[in-house]
Amino acid sequence: MSKPVIALSVGDAAGIGPEIAVRTLCDRELYSSATIRLYGPEPIIREAVSRFAPSISPEIVNTTSLSFQDITPGMLSAAAGKAAYETIVHATKDVIAGKADAIVTCPVNKAAINEAGIPFTGHTELIAELCGTRNFAMMQSAGNLRVIFVTTHIALKEVAGHVTKERIEEVARLVADAARAEGVEHPRIAVAGLNPHAGENGHMGTEDEAIVKPAVACLKAEGMDISGPYPSDTLFIDSIRKTFDGIVSMYHDQGHIPFKMLAFNRGVNSTMGLPIIRTSVDHGTAFEIAWKGIADTGSLKAALTTAVKRANAKRKLHL
Repeated sequence: MSKPVIALSVGDAAGIGPEIAVRTLCDRELYSSATIRLYGPEPIIREAVSRFAPSISPEIVNTTSLSFQDITPGMLSAAAGKAAYETIVHATKDVIAGKADAIVTCPVNKAAINEAGIPFTGHTELIAELCGTRNFAMMQSAGNLRVIFVTTHIALKEVAGHVTKERIEEVARLVADAARAEGVEHPRIAVAGLNPHAGENGHMGTEDEAIVKPAVACLKAEGMDISGPYPSDTLFIDSIRKTFDGIVSMYHDQGHIPFKMLAFNRGVNSTMGLPIIRTSVDHGTAFEIAWKGIADTGSLKAALTTAVKRANAKRKLHL
């Protein structure tokens, strides 16, 4: 079987994306496991190669006319935001068209893209829209730690209105499927409560009693090994989280903060429920250290390794 092809979007050109992309390709074992094509502004990618990885000759798919003179490393700009958006769209469409087996994304800056006049809430939502997918979810993972989100990039005041029984059931099934795909035969799933102390039996909010518990009961009746809701302030301590293969988090910061405390330099962001494979780093553009050659490449290496593993598994199914 031939090597899978990975479309690697370099993200915001003023951030650490181009740097970590080219430096990661210096990893011989990773580079030999797949054909990795860099998507982004070719002049900027070549500048990153000359500065940080002169020994490599990467395949480049030019997605925009942006040049290195058009940006200031470490500075937010609408030009870089527009180029990053165009790169995501180009790479995603190539994967949908079968020109690559998976897309891996370096970080973008949401404000930069919005300043370019493009409404943008995140990679997750954009790629799902391009795929025509309505039922999807963000998952953060590192080894056996998997955290999937009922809601993601919305204001905190809107969260309770988007937490529904049906949505909880949907994302719980997705994280269970992800665990099975990674070799866990009988996944154990935990569900975090929405309110402090999981609502204290309705005394600190009624959503856990009215919505979360019925969703858990329904999934149990289907045969899923699932429990909760658990108070989120204790769910992530070692003695509890290590007994589970997946955690359902109700909102962005509830899951992201503990996950990044536990696995920041090796975490992978995946969009589950898509017809294509998409993984990403679990960090931002890090403007403060951009183009200095010191950004950690661990998360990107993990994202690429995960994408290659999933692509190989998917291709075997179609042999």
